Amino acid sequence: MTQAETISTPPIKTHQRTIMIVAGEASGDKHGAALARALVKLFPETEFTFFGSGGEEMRAAGVETLVDAREVAIIGIPEIIGALGKLYGAFRKLIHAARIRKPDAVVLVDWPDFNMRVAKKLHREGCKIIYYISPQVWAWRRYRVNALKRDVDKMLVILPFEEAFYKNQNIDVEYIGHPLVEAVRLTLTREAFASQHGLDASRPFIALLPGSRHKEIHYHLPEMLKAARQLNAPQFILPLASTVSRETIEKAIKDSGVEVTIIERDTYNALGHAAFAVVASGTATVETALAGTPMVIVYRGSEINWRLIRPLIQLDTFGMVNLIAGRRIMPELIQHDCTGERIAETVQEVSGDSRRLMQMREDLAEVRRKLETGEGSVPERAARAVMRLIDK
Repeated sequence: MTQAETISTPPIKTHQRTIMIVAGEASGDKHGAALARALVKLFPETEFTFFGSGGEEMRAAGVETLVDAREVAIIGIPEIIGALGKLYGAFRKLIHAARIRKPDAVVLVDWPDFNMRVAKKLHREGCKIIYYISPQVWAWRRYRVNALKRDVDKMLVILPFEEAFYKNQNIDVEYIGHPLVEAVRLTLTREAFASQHGLDASRPFIALLPGSRHKEIHYHLPEMLKAARQLNAPQFILPLASTVSRETIEKAIKDSGVEVTIIERDTYNALGHAAFAVVASGTATVETALAGTPMVIVYRGSEINWRLIRPLIQLDTFGMVNLIAGRRIMPELIQHDCTGERIAETVQEVSGDSRRLMQMREDLAEVRRKLETGEGSVPERAARAVMRLIDK
């Protein structure tokens, strides 16, 4: 038999590992899926079983999702109170599964209000707890750092300033870089992207990213669509988060009378080819920054939620990209400033100033450099850290 005819044999599985991954938002779904794939790739001699909470991407990566992320993607104190029954049911299901399956490690991905309770319960029952993507305790409710010190065996952080913060708190921490650095890249030319989605490549695109949770859509999308009505020239595109149903977005767009093209499973090409973006505060601002696209960052919630939470926030800027930069490099429109009129004014003001746009792109390039680190991909570094803890 020639070398070309040789059939490669799969590696013999000499170990078995069961890992619980708990994510509850679109970004966490992506990171959880990438971690599962990295573990399988780097440790071919190990037979992995993954289960937990997540969405479509984690299921595609082989994770059995006992809880669907779309059903528990909830923000805001009043909204959480209204969904306590659903959240408690999800919590009980995951805790019961962990007791039965006895995972070698529990990896909690972001989603702090839920995951910190999971950590508390399962750490007391002897599970090894890894927190992948830190709760923003450095920003608000800083007292929660004590719970992390008590209930988490290893913090895997993705923002450069977080490592020093946790080391100062005597918590085992490792900065692994930001997982989106490798993920956010163009795979289509502008012409190919436009052709695929029925757009005119000769005209600019403005991307609308209202969020990945139902309440974010409820508060952000109407204001974005109001702004779109005042910005007649561009083409509007809306990259759809995996945790949001297309029907919800289509209904809002239809009711607004604005022409917006929904982009499914092609977010990074959409951001990379957009001239400007209107982005809900959160992980999407980092994705937009890594695409090099100037943006305005928006956030709006219920009035009662704002009044309850604002006093707890120890920062004067909200956008993650601004926090990474250490200064406000992108404009922010928060709560009462987040209106259709103000969004439209800001888009017109910034996009009409070529010098300012150039400076914004230079600042975004600096943010990208801050997030790049080490050899190998971020999910691979996370995977190695998970296995080191399991084998300790």
